[in-house]
Amino acid sequence: MDSVSKALTAIADSYSAEEGEFGIKEYVSHHLETLPAEYWITQLGTSAPTPTQVINLLVLRDKWENEEVYDFTLPGDVTDYVMSVSFNDDGTIQQITMES
Repeated sequence: MDSVSKALTAIADSYSAEEGEFGIKEYVSHHLETLPAEYWITQLGTSAPTPTQVINLLVLRDKWENEEVYDFTLPGDVTDYVMSVSFNDDGTIQQITMES
């Protein structure tokens, strides 16, 4: 599994874990509250997506130069927030955080 796929899987898995409370759970709830229904209808065909649907929309925005850190965001340049996933030198995930 490549690093991008591994990072996206880890983000999704963290939703049901305690560490996701101030990460992906906050990211999802913030965007469900702030983005208009039209955005969700355009992206997903529904005005009330599930958290899983929101998480599955995440796309790679950036990979930090000289570091194994990947930033993911929603498509369409609709937010300044990203879900950032950093890897240790051995390829294990070190941290998943919401950043702005």
